[in-house]
Amino acid sequence: MEIQERIDGRRARGEQSRRAVLVEAVDLASVEGLEGLTIGRLATAVGASKSGVGALFGTKEGLQLATVEAARQIFVEHVITAARGEPRGLRRLCAVVRLWLDYSRRRVFAGGCFFQSTAVEFDARPGPVRDALAAALRDWDSYLAHAVQTAMDLGELPGLHDAAQLAFEIDAVFNEANNRSLLLGTDVPYGRARAAIEARLAGLGADPSVLAVLPDVGAGG
Repeated sequence: MEIQERIDGRRARGEQSRRAVLVEAVDLASVEGLEGLTIGRLATAVGASKSGVGALFGTKEGLQLATVEAARQIFVEHVITAARGEPRGLRRLCAVVRLWLDYSRRRVFAGGCFFQSTAVEFDARPGPVRDALAAALRDWDSYLAHAVQTAMDLGELPGLHDAAQLAFEIDAVFNEANNRSLLLGTDVPYGRARAAIEARLAGLGADPSVLAVLPDVGAGG
């Protein structure tokens, strides 16, 4: 029993260390890219030995895959899970818009949207890391399209006939706001993004009182 308890204790400490190291890993990768995320680089960042960090992840690819999964969980927590407090339909879709813009603007990841910054590295490089990034982005696309489809099915977007198309447009606006804000060092693109999405939803017949919950951040300029 004592031996098993010691083994379980070591495993628990190892998992705790792994989670703590991954907090730093996702931030580093969002700024420097997944390719620049090596066991040695991460060990230096967290003030640990290279062998200690290596024991947690095994290989560089193992570290990259763990980082992608950690980033996915963080994104889900800040955007998807947080939006569940709103009723399904247009209100939840607006909550997703508000939360995504806030997620990028507040730099939940130091380099802005983790998946935007890392997907560019691997979009033409086959392998497990590309597959993991693609799977995360497909899940997000599916979720966003489903949120739009639900609002459409509830009759809250009477002018809409293609949920996937609108989801694509909203995501494109998100990405442009994220990239422009990072490059130009201003929140103005988030205000532009909000205005663009609000106008698109209003043009599809959305209730203006529901759209009023969208954030008025970075407007003007």
